[in-house]
Amino acid sequence: MVYAGIVAGGTGSRMGADMPKQFLKIKGEEIILRCVKRFLEVAEIELIYIAVHPDWLAFTDELFSNALNKTDLDRIRTVTGGKDRNASVFRIIEAIEAQGSLSEDDILLTHDAVRPFVSGATIRENISCAQKYTVCTTAVPATDTILFSENNQTISNTLVRAGLWHAQTPQSFKIKAILRAYEQLNDQQRSKLTDVCGIFTAAGEEIRIVGGDVSNIKLTTPFDLKLAEAILG
Repeated sequence: MVYAGIVAGGTGSRMGADMPKQFLKIKGEEIILRCVKRFLEVAEIELIYIAVHPDWLAFTDELFSNALNKTDLDRIRTVTGGKDRNASVFRIIEAIEAQGSLSEDDILLTHDAVRPFVSGATIRENISCAQKYTVCTTAVPATDTILFSENNQTISNTLVRAGLWHAQTPQSFKIKAILRAYEQLNDQQRSKLTDVCGIFTAAGEEIRIVGGDVSNIKLTTPFDLKLAEAILG
């Protein structure tokens, strides 16, 4: 089976709003709702799990109950998110496991709730790539020069742009593969990891790149909201 996992556990402190950024509206519709609808449009995805901060779980359930029809609601599950991104992903995996035994071919696409412009083509390419190569991540080639500073005051190095990519989501993988990869890591390794790609990299697994789209932006700041409004026209 193919599952989607929407990570929506953040509190949105950088947005400066009175609610997490994923619940803010652009053009009259909540960001998280726009995001989930993109995955609902992909028939290959059987179920969509949404990991939410416990304080906003009831709000999320009510939002989707009011906005979606029964057919779409039957494909959605909400779970309590963890203390960080990876913890939320594993909460989603635990919920999937609770539904029944996993097969080697079961796939999970993890995605930021605040990336509402992901395309159906990108989602489908993630599915195909994960089915063939086990793990993949969406990314776009870096177009800006990237600078590195050891002290955050002076430039230590200018990185060669060729070969650098900006990570996006979805990040997609076979579920049993990530469980095996995570088992290989010690507590110190696990504590330093910020996303699922880090888990596979630390375990020595090869990660394929799915070419993303520059419009698949992450809405993090008030300026990003203005940009999103402009994209929608």
